[in-house]
Amino acid sequence: MNIETIKSVYFVGAGGIGMSALIRYFLSKGKSVAGYDRTPSELTGHLIAEGAQIHYEENTALIPENCKDKATTLVVYTPAIPQEHAELTYFRKEGFEIYKRSQVLGAITRSSKGLCVAGTHGKTTTSTMAAHLFHQSHVGCTAFLGGISKNYGTNLLLSQASPYTVIEADEFDRSFHWLSPYMSVITATDPDHLDIYGTREAYLESFRHYTTLIQPEGALIIRKGIDLQPDVQPGVRLYTYSRDEGDFHAENIRIGNGEIYLDFVAPDTRIDGIRLGVPIGINIENGVAAMALAHLNGVTGEEIRQGMASFRGVDRRFDFKIKTDKTVFLSDYAHHPAEIAQSVKSIRELYRDKKITAIFQPHLYTRTRDFYKEFADSLSLSDEVILTEIYPAREQPIPGVSSRLIYDNLRPGIEKCICPKEDILRLLSEKAVEVLIVLGAGDLDNYVPSITRLLEQRAK
Repeated sequence: MNIETIKSVYFVGAGGIGMSALIRYFLSKGKSVAGYDRTPSELTGHLIAEGAQIHYEENTALIPENCKDKATTLVVYTPAIPQEHAELTYFRKEGFEIYKRSQVLGAITRSSKGLCVAGTHGKTTTSTMAAHLFHQSHVGCTAFLGGISKNYGTNLLLSQASPYTVIEADEFDRSFHWLSPYMSVITATDPDHLDIYGTREAYLESFRHYTTLIQPEGALIIRKGIDLQPDVQPGVRLYTYSRDEGDFHAENIRIGNGEIYLDFVAPDTRIDGIRLGVPIGINIENGVAAMALAHLNGVTGEEIRQGMASFRGVDRRFDFKIKTDKTVFLSDYAHHPAEIAQSVKSIRELYRDKKITAIFQPHLYTRTRDFYKEFADSLSLSDEVILTEIYPAREQPIPGVSSRLIYDNLRPGIEKCICPKEDILRLLSEKAVEVLIVLGAGDLDNYVPSITRLLEQRAK
């Protein structure tokens, strides 16, 4: 894969958040970029405006002619695309170079110092926070992110001078095994993607193997207490972190009036009076990890303090839409039981005396089948639960697996219902809500603007 000699890049599955960062990267390099995605979205609209040719019909006739020269075209696909996809089949039969997104990302970043953030949850916010700390400092960075940074309105940051590349290291389909991290944070290892891994043991083994890829002279910053026995190469420094303890941690945490302040403690320094730009409890721990990466790579204490205060967050991660004394509404991408528990606990920490209503769209039949009891336990931390149907993504239905599995296991006495997503607005128009959170990784987020308008009109 010689990226310099490639003239055209074709993406099968162009609308994914990880794929779109690569599309933007190749556009910045002056390459001709085209691709397919199943449905139009706000993100594909932005990519087309930036110069990519994207179509939404699975049809080889729609592949541009300049992407049919196998000598000068790179084909990139996402594992979420079925192997029998017509366009992928065409490229395979014609003998094109075809690579997974993670392989291309690994190749691009191998010549830089990769600062990778892995983990079942927390990796998007932590990596985006770290990228912001570096980008606004004298150190700088390139970054491939798993979400749209609110500071920059994109998931790709570019630097011609910095040796560092911040990368969200995705464990799905063992994608992160293609990376060669200089340093890495591991936030969590709660089992997930069991449709890929099969067992909890295989999932943990995948993370163990990932730790072997960290380069000598680099470092692993691992959340204290997670279920993982790292297996690092000689010369790799090993650190722990958490909210309250470890080599890197926070002290003197002050939460009140919608603000969070803390002191950051490192093995060799302390930075007092840090204000969180996105004042959510879980961002204390995410922030400790991001600050650890920044501190170890030369970002100054004052730059860290300024960067944490100016961090505006990530789309769909604790994404506040309304924040008034009477009504709070936010959207969060949380789609794993541990993420949902953290999300609801963080909201409860800020709004102890208010009723919390959670709308949850389960993501994948397999994940619902494997974790429906854990989903019920996490959602039961709220006061009211509204469930929609499962978002299938790449999967076919599984007999007997539906949102009813979660519904039936919610704690006794909790307010609960199952509602088709098309009826969510009607249901909410009949309810008085105090704190409302939309949870999940599916398409329920498409309803968030309408929900926002409904609640704003009600307030007027």
